[in-house]
Amino acid sequence: MAMNLASAKGTRRRRGRGGRRPMSEINVTPFVDVMLVLLIIFMVTAPLLTAGVPIQLPDSRANALPQEAQQVSISIDAEGFVYIDDQQVPVGGLPQALENLPRTGEGPDITLRADRALDYGRVMAVMGELNRAGLNRISLVTNGGQSAPPVNSGSSDEE
Repeated sequence: MAMNLASAKGTRRRRGRGGRRPMSEINVTPFVDVMLVLLIIFMVTAPLLTAGVPIQLPDSRANALPQEAQQVSISIDAEGFVYIDDQQVPVGGLPQALENLPRTGEGPDITLRADRALDYGRVMAVMGELNRAGLNRISLVTNGGQSAPPVNSGSSDEE
């Protein structure tokens, strides 16, 4: 037993003079650096992923509404094609597509996104189909916080 103690003591001395002990700690600095870069990438790209249909929204001074859990986005592009979320609805197939939407309680909240170049009648036709399908909780999406032109610019005889 004395021999074992002496040999163990000798190995300790050798490590202290020039030998290296195994490192038992993990360096987390590179891990944190990578995670911060990924966080920045996701923060920049997340707002771009909200809607897949490219639409030029009209400007408005209205405040933003809170996002609901059960929400369906209906988009109308500049050519008048209708999309439910990112799926294009065939021409004449909007009533059937609206009937196939899952409903719970009062039904899903509809966010209607329409291109600013569209005819008002086209937007109203889609809103009429939504009303006919019993989907009455509709929000119109605009570019919020913009300086929109004045509502009454002097071209009306109502003054």
